[in-house]
Amino acid sequence: MRTQVEATIEVIRPALQADGGDIVLHAVHEDTGIVEVELVGACVGCPASTQTLKAGIERIMRDRVDGVTEVVNIAEEAIA
Repeated sequence: MRTQVEATIEVIRPALQADGGDIVLHAVHEDTGIVEVELVGACVGCPASTQTLKAGIERIMRDRVDGVTEVVNIAEEAIA
């Protein structure tokens, strides 16, 4: 599962980098389907980053990788 997640991130990454951001994979929990990432660069503090994460990254990840249930930004969880 982790290999598929990594490959999917490589597909997503150019779009994020085009806007000055990036994504770092921290963990893949195969038992729960939760993928932990960190949005960095211009994504930090961007008002659209939650929308990018849920409507973009999570949707693509769930479509491409069987078993993914949720993608969470660990940087946002640390703030909350």
